[in-house]
Formats: sequence, C-alpha cells, structure tokens
Amino acid sequence: MIALLVACCLGSLTACNDYETYGDKKEKERKAIRQFLADSSFVVISESQFHANGDVTDVAKREFVYMDNSGVYMQIVNKGCGTPLQDGENSDLLMRFLEICLLDSVSLYNDVNPYDVDVMNVKRQGNTFTAAFTSGAWASSSYGTSVPQGLLVPLSYLNVGRPRSADDHIAKVRLIVPHTQGHSVASSYVYPYYYEISLQRKTDL
Repeated sequence: MIALLVACCLGSLTACNDYETYGDKKEKERKAIRQFLADSSFVVISESQFHANGDVTDVAKREFVYMDNSGVYMQIVNKGCGTPLQDGENSDLLMRFLEICLLDSVSLYNDVNPYDVDVMNVKRQGNTFTAAFTSGAWASSSYGTSVPQGLLVPLSYLNVGRPRSADDHIAKVRLIVPHTQGHSVASSYVYPYYYEISLQRKTDL
C-alpha cells in the first residue's frame, strides 16, 4: 500500500514538472525572440532613438525598433509612396506577407504568386487603427478575419499609396510580434511570430 502511494506521489510530481505555466510560456517566448534577434544580427534601438531619427530604421545597420506600448519589434524597409491613412479614413489595403512562428518554424505566406494577395479593410480614428481581412490566405485560414494589433503598429509610420513611377516603392516592414499582439493561435499558445509585410492601397485616391 505504501509503495503504491509513493508511486502515485512520484507520478504526480512528474506531471507537475511537465506542466508549463503561463509564466513559463512567456519566458520561452522571450528567449525565442532574443535568440532570433541574436541569430539574425539585428540591432535593437529604443523608440526614442527611432523618433529622433525621423521615425525610420537603418536597414544597413539591421536596426529594429522596440515599440514600448505594444512590445512589437519593427524594421521599416521602405516607408512607401503616396500618403499615410488619414484620420477618419476607411480604406482597403493590399497586403503580401511572410509569417514564421519563432518556436516551431511553421510558416504562412502569400508573397510568391503575384495573384495571391490579401485584402484588409482598415479604419483610422485618431491614432487608433482597426482592420479586418475580406479576402486572401489569412481570411481563409484558422486565424479568423480580424487583423492582429501587432500588424497595425506600422501604419502610423507608413505611406500606403500605389507606385506611379520606377522611383516609387511599396511600403514594406519586418515585424516580430509577441503573442499579446498576435492572432488567435499566437495568443492561445503564447507564440511569437516574425513577419515580412508589404502594403499599398487597393485603389488610388
């Protein structure tokens, strides 16, 4: 009987040791982000440095800015052409993206076939952006149609017009998005994701 009780206790301890708390998962997420930054030789700058530099990141120096309020890391590759979304504006944006989970390397993307593009409807009120996907790979995935807040962080700093000349460039950013700013899978499993995203208006103003 005593041997049986000891065995049960040991089994319980093993189960406890195997259980991951939310704190454990968050620490694993932080380590994955730190490792990814180190492996990629990215240099993290503060938000104050970012603003002092004119709201740009130096791609040649591999700079990523850490956004204090959201915890998102952002690199602006191209600020884009045209104009930013204006206060009160409701516009459809075309988005091409590459998404990689930093914990299991699973990817989702629509940046290979030129005809595969996601459409998101974005509304701006003051400095607040809300958006939903209306078509594309994301909209048809298990993530749902709501656009995660982490993907909307760059919109305050980008122009989202359509190129009209060879010198015009589509807005492009790279992001590291923590689970708190991510989609349903990210928030459920406490997974961080890396993104490469390009954005432009669906139609000219």
